[in-house]
Amino acid sequence: MSTPPLRVLVIGYGPVGARFAENLLPAVRSGDIALSVVGAEQSDAYNRVLVAEYAVGRMSRDALTIADRAAVESAGGCVITGVAVTEIDRTARAAVLSDGRRIGYDRVVLATGSRANIPTLAGVPRSSHRVGGADDLLPRGVTALRDLDDGARIRDAIVTGQRIVVLGAGVLGLEFALAAAHAGARVAVVHHGPHPMPRNLDRGAGSVLRRAIRRTGVTVFAHSRAETVLFHTDEHGHQYFDRLVTADGKDIAGDLLVLSCGVSPRAELAAAAGLHASFGVVVDTGLRSWTDPQVFAIGDCAHVADPAMFPAGGHPAGAPSGLIGPGWRQADWLAARFLDGFECSGGAALPAEREPLVMLKAEHVEVVAAGDVSADPWDEEPHGRQVAQWADPEHGRYVKMVSADGVLSGFVCVGMPRTAAELTLLYERGDELPADRSLLLRFDGPDFDPNAASAAIAPEATVCWCNGVSVAQIDESITAGSATVECVGRDTRAGTGCGGCRTRISDMLAAHAVGSA
Repeated sequence: MSTPPLRVLVIGYGPVGARFAENLLPAVRSGDIALSVVGAEQSDAYNRVLVAEYAVGRMSRDALTIADRAAVESAGGCVITGVAVTEIDRTARAAVLSDGRRIGYDRVVLATGSRANIPTLAGVPRSSHRVGGADDLLPRGVTALRDLDDGARIRDAIVTGQRIVVLGAGVLGLEFALAAAHAGARVAVVHHGPHPMPRNLDRGAGSVLRRAIRRTGVTVFAHSRAETVLFHTDEHGHQYFDRLVTADGKDIAGDLLVLSCGVSPRAELAAAAGLHASFGVVVDTGLRSWTDPQVFAIGDCAHVADPAMFPAGGHPAGAPSGLIGPGWRQADWLAARFLDGFECSGGAALPAEREPLVMLKAEHVEVVAAGDVSADPWDEEPHGRQVAQWADPEHGRYVKMVSADGVLSGFVCVGMPRTAAELTLLYERGDELPADRSLLLRFDGPDFDPNAASAAIAPEATVCWCNGVSVAQIDESITAGSATVECVGRDTRAGTGCGGCRTRISDMLAAHAVGSA
C-alpha cells in the first residue's frame, strides 16, 4: 500500500512563499508532496522591493514578476490567487478561504509577509491603519508604497506632474524620492529624525547624505513630526490630499502623499488560530511554530526565537528582518528540510544571519552600511573598538570604519562605491582591516586602476547579497551567453532581490564586452 502524499499548504504567494513552493517541485513531481498555494492578491508573486522602480517607469510590470506559476502547476501543484485565507482550523487541519472553500493540510507554511505602517495622522481615518494592499481605505491622494496598485497611483502622479510629499526617510522612502525626482517630479521628504536613515547611519553619514539628497532637487524637512493631513474638495464633492502640517508648524503642500513609514508583520491570521505571535509569528530556529508543530513560518511574518531562552513563553525580543534576502534563505532552508523526509530534522537550526547590509540605490547617491557604527573616534571609553573616519561633505563623500581587535565590525560609506565594495567583502569574511586604513580610500581616488588587484573582484566575492551569487557565478553566466542584467538574473537569480547589485552586474557585462572585443 503506497504512502499518501504529504499535504503542504503555503499561505501567501509573495516572493518568499513562491520561492519555497518552487523549491518543493521535485517532491511534487514525484507525488511525495501535494502542494497548495493561496495568495490574497490577484497577481502572481512579484518583487515588492522594486515597486518604486516600477512606479517611476524604470521597470516594466512583467519584469517585477519572479514566480513561475506554470512550473508549479505543471508539476501538479495548485496555485489559488485573489482569494484570502480567513481561518486556520488547527483541529481539523484545514484552511478556510474567503470564497468558502476548505483546503486540508498536514503541514502549513505561513508566508503572509507584512503590511505598510500607516501613522496616526489627523484627517486619516483609523480604519485605514489596517491597510495592506487595500489603499481604498486611505483618503484620495494618500497612498503607501507596497503593492502594484500603489505603484500605479504613483506612476500616474509622476506622469501628470503632480507634487509628491514622501513621509519617512528610510531606505525605501529615499530611494523612491530620489528616483521620482530623477524622473522629473517635484518631491519633498518629511521626517522627524535628525538626519535620513537614522537607524543605519551615524550623524556624519546622515549629514553628508542629506546634502547629497538636496543637491538632486529633493526638499528635505528634518526634525518635523507629521501631525495633520488637510484636503481640498473638487467640483464633484470629492476630497483630495492638499497639504501636510507638522507639529512644528510647517505647512507642506502637495498633490500626493506617499507614506513610507516601515512595515509590520501580518500575524493576525496566526494569532486568530491561537498560535503564539509577538512581532510576527513566533517560530523556533527550525522555523516551526512554538504552538503547533505542524505550522511553520518564513519571511517577513516569521519572528525567529529559541524557546529554550524563554521557558515561560512570553514575548521574545527582536523582530523579522523585513529584508528579502533573509526571507529567501529561510525559504531555501525550510524547503530542503521538507525534501529531506518532509520534516525539520531534530535539532536542525537555521544558520544565524549576520547583521544585514543596507544599501541605498539611487542615481549619483550611493550609501552602504552594515553593523554598529555608533562608536565615535573621540569616545573616551572605546570598549575595545577602533574607529577610523574620513569626510568630504563638499563632494558628498564619507567613510567610517569600526573594528574590534582589527576586525571590521561595522562601516558606513556614502558616495564611495568602490571603497564600499571592498569593505563589504571584508565585513562578509570577518577579515582584518589594513593597519593603514587610508589605503582603502584609494579605490575611489582619481588615480585608481580598475585592473589592479582588488578583493571585491575576486571570484569568491559576493555580488548579489539577496541570493548569495558570487563574481565567479556571474562570470560563468556571462561567458555562457547572458548578455543583459535580466539574462544573468534568470540564470543565477542575481539582481532579482533588492536590485542593489544590478549596476555592478552591468559593469561586469560591459567589462566582458570590452575584453571580448
